Amino acid sequence: MQIFEVIEVREFPYFLTVDASDGEFVRDKINPLNNHKVFLLVDHDTKKIWTYNGPYSSLKLQIFGGILADKLRKQLRMFYRIYPLNIYSEEDKEFQEILDKPLGPGRAQTIDKDAFEKPSEDSTVGTIAIKSPHLNKVLENTKEYPIPEHLNRVFLILGGNIYSEEEIPKSFLKEEKVSIEPVKMGRLNNGFTFFNDRNYSIRIVVRDKSLQGVELFVKEHEAVKTLRLKIPTIPEEKYNKSGNLDSLFEAFKIPESLPSENLTESDKTE
Repeated sequence: MQIFEVIEVREFPYFLTVDASDGEFVRDKINPLNNHKVFLLVDHDTKKIWTYNGPYSSLKLQIFGGILADKLRKQLRMFYRIYPLNIYSEEDKEFQEILDKPLGPGRAQTIDKDAFEKPSEDSTVGTIAIKSPHLNKVLENTKEYPIPEHLNRVFLILGGNIYSEEEIPKSFLKEEKVSIEPVKMGRLNNGFTFFNDRNYSIRIVVRDKSLQGVELFVKEHEAVKTLRLKIPTIPEEKYNKSGNLDSLFEAFKIPESLPSENLTESDKTE
């Protein structure tokens, strides 16, 4: 197994890799001391390139890692596939097996500035395509990713919808069991939305080169309670339900006589 660290430099191309295979095992590099770093792991036995983003690594460094992983795959003549190591929790068997793999030499080389073509001054900006995946499928995909340790998810944003989390009872027979499920709160307003009420950790979920959603986490010790709206809302399925417009107009008509005027003489004496 070879391992490369993604680093940022001041000159073009502004990001490179350095060989970090000087340890004995992968866990000598992927550990709490390097939580701010991004690594690329090359497993020659399984023909896989693993990307690993430390929980405190910068978003910029993570983006650089994705670009460099693709460069590394081209260097290895496309025989290798790229996989995200962050899809596993640290307790997962797959994650621990990779940490226990020995480091050693291999035919992968560091990515330096010679691997990049310097952009010309007259180059034009290419077309950017943004996919819109099905929200129900995106919600299921997001559940596959483990919640980071020592963090609680407060918001989940899918498309223009924002979700909070709520405990849903599942069983009361032998023991009480609950599951944490996302509950739709509503839609975001058009324009920019800022979440500056506390120090959030943001996780962007990407699958098949398509943005799936954005998750906002807080530290466990903050103990943020489930957010509930204090204003009346109209469920979307009822709001969109078709109806008879004549019935709506009929409901707003003022009757010719009020109910009190139609009382009989016997009713008045009682």
